[in-house]
Formats: sequence, C-alpha cells, structure tokens
Amino acid sequence: MFFGRIQKLTLLDYPDKTACTLFTAGCNFRCPFCQNSPLLNLETSSKEQMHSSEEILGFLETRKGLLDGVCISGGEPLQSEGLEEFISSIKNLGFLVKLDTNGSFPHKLERLIAHGMVDYIAMDIKNSPEKYAQTIGVHEYDISPVMKSIDMLLQNKVPYEFRTTVVRELHTAEDLLSLANRICGAENYYLQRFIDSEGVLQSGLNGYTDEEMHELLRIVKQVIPAAGLRGV
Repeated sequence: MFFGRIQKLTLLDYPDKTACTLFTAGCNFRCPFCQNSPLLNLETSSKEQMHSSEEILGFLETRKGLLDGVCISGGEPLQSEGLEEFISSIKNLGFLVKLDTNGSFPHKLERLIAHGMVDYIAMDIKNSPEKYAQTIGVHEYDISPVMKSIDMLLQNKVPYEFRTTVVRELHTAEDLLSLANRICGAENYYLQRFIDSEGVLQSGLNGYTDEEMHELLRIVKQVIPAAGLRGV
C-alpha cells in the first residue's frame, strides 16, 4: 500500500489525541472544493513518488509512546487495496486509528467496524441528497452507498462525526437544513468553512463570512442541537 503524503504530527485531525495523518492517493469523487487535489494526480503516478506502507510502519515504530493514534485520510482510503492489512499492522503497534471517508464504500466500512479496526470515523457529507452529484463532480451519482454509510454510523457502534465543507456557490441554508434532516440524531456534526487555496480543484469558489456561518449553524441546530463550527 502507498501513500501520497504524511503529516508527522497533528493536534487537530484526531479529537483529543496526538496523531500523525496519512493521505492515500486517488479518490472516486471530484469535489471542486477539494483541498487535496494533488493527491488525485498521484493515483496513476509512479510508486517512487509515494510513501510505502513499510516506510510508514518504520516511522510509526519510532513514535511509540509519543503519538496516540494514526489518521488515515485521502483521497478516499477505502478504495485502496491492502487497507485492512495495513490498519491491522498499525493496531499491532498499539496505535488508535481514525478513518476519514466519503462513505461511498459501506461494505468495506462495515467490515472495519465489525472487526474493531477503527476507533473513530469522520465522514464527509457533501450536500443535501438533491445536490450530491453536482457537489462531488460526478454526473448522475447513485447516493445509496453514502446513505448506507450514514445509517451505519447513526447506529453508534463506533465513535464518529459527520462534517460538511460549506461553499457559497454550492450550499444554501435550505441545502444544509435538508442534509441535517437526513442525519437527524447525529451526535457530532460540523460545518467547516471553505477556504480557497492553490490546491483546490476548481478556482473561483468562495466561503461564507463568520457571521453567515453562525447563521447557517443556527439553522442546522434546529435539527441537530450538538452541531458545531470549524474554521470560524
């Protein structure tokens, strides 16, 4: 298994834990606001440009007792071959594992949960069901796998959070209210303000102001009282 990038220390990616973050290459979505778009190009690149699982495990050996956990992000980690075996190796080293996912591979996610291989899951919910395909940049996308993953996490078998990156050109208050109703009962849901950068897949997108984000949160909290903000 290969990774496009490694962040050797993060105090933000894994709630209340010190961790490192590993970024898998490749994704089945093409979200125009994606901050990790360079990883999409690594999907077909030479393995020499990436970090091997052996290299990562060697690094983690040196971090025993210093890090609590490992965040596996992307890209979309669940589309990578060998992920389950790699996570097993991480767990054998004594680390907690947090998985970031877009929820499009519910059967793989279910297997990881059933075997106790993930300790925390962060699922990106891109938009209301009506605007999902537009928001992920995939024409006529069937959202049923995403819905299955949502329902799975709502069963509270593993600690989790839902999160949505809010983009002015893609999200309205009505969209977020529709989304909130779909995940009603969620214990952790975050609205993340979009911030433009050179790595974004599509230029010309904009975030909401702090004041507007707080108003969007107020609307969402009518359905999910525990909802919060990030990046504001």
